[in-house]
Amino acid sequence: MIYHNVIVVGGGLAGLRAAIELNRHNIKVAIISKVHPIRSHSVAAQGGINAPLGNHPRGAYDNWEKHAFDTVKGSDYLADQDAVIRMTKEAAERIYEMEHWGCPFSRTAEGKIAQRPFGGAGFPRTCYAADKTGHALLHTLYQQTVKFKQSAERNEIVIYEEWLVTNLVIEDGVCVGVIVLDIVSGRLEAFQAGAVIFATGGAGRIYGSSTNALINTGMGMAVPYWAGVPLKDMEFIQFHPTTLLGKNILITEGCRGEGGFLLNNKGERFLAKYSDSQRDMEVAPRDIIARNITREIMAGGGFDNSYVHLDLRHLGEEKIIQRLPGIRDICMEFVGVDPVTTPIPI
Repeated sequence: MIYHNVIVVGGGLAGLRAAIELNRHNIKVAIISKVHPIRSHSVAAQGGINAPLGNHPRGAYDNWEKHAFDTVKGSDYLADQDAVIRMTKEAAERIYEMEHWGCPFSRTAEGKIAQRPFGGAGFPRTCYAADKTGHALLHTLYQQTVKFKQSAERNEIVIYEEWLVTNLVIEDGVCVGVIVLDIVSGRLEAFQAGAVIFATGGAGRIYGSSTNALINTGMGMAVPYWAGVPLKDMEFIQFHPTTLLGKNILITEGCRGEGGFLLNNKGERFLAKYSDSQRDMEVAPRDIIARNITREIMAGGGFDNSYVHLDLRHLGEEKIIQRLPGIRDICMEFVGVDPVTTPIPI
């Protein structure tokens, strides 16, 4: 029987950050992840992370209240408002914390953390590391967990990689541990813990078409459910509106945040038909963009009745290489399209 004070299931951004916070309080913690932490799906996040820093010229009057309002409004007023307030109040502090830990955010000419427009945001409040923000954040947090191995002041954060939690252990209605499969050897092991935290990400692979990695099967939701734990808000699964045609590869919202246009088969910015704001129509909330792309295709505005174009050509080669290098590489590698000269099929 293996014992830890707390077990965190999941080694992505949420799991690593939870483990670091527990370690701060001198709690012996272990992370159980079915992949190495830096292979978690958090690494696929591209466009950025929101916080009202006010570093963009159009964001000087941004604050946590406005961030909270945009978040609640973008959820069609269905979000848990207590959670939204907690998140938005802490957002700036968490971003600066990541900066102090070494996260290589993109910078303004003055050296501040750069911010750009994003879907549903009333101000440009998205902090980013080019178009590889998840990669930068994940490596930064992983480095923090590794650091504790050489620390005489902190307990080591133990990481069990390529281990899969299959069941909760329940005694008298209380979770006292987990049953875990060692994927490499095939053996089962019992872990005992004072508390178990699930931070396992989404379940996008239940759909035939998904930008999610193959590991996103929803096991972290299923295991507690099998043990009788009620699940909340399971209907809220977000669909990203822009993926590379035929490849199910995410094309970051950062493309539109940097000024990219969505075009129909007539070369028109068709979102103007469905939006009151000409300036911000490409950065409306994701569900709105996704619906309007579908509406345009169904109305005959799509190419081959199946896709539209994301046009970045007017941004110029220098800006694309600086701000969206990963997207350019993906497009050239998988569909032979250079966004500098050709619209992206999405």
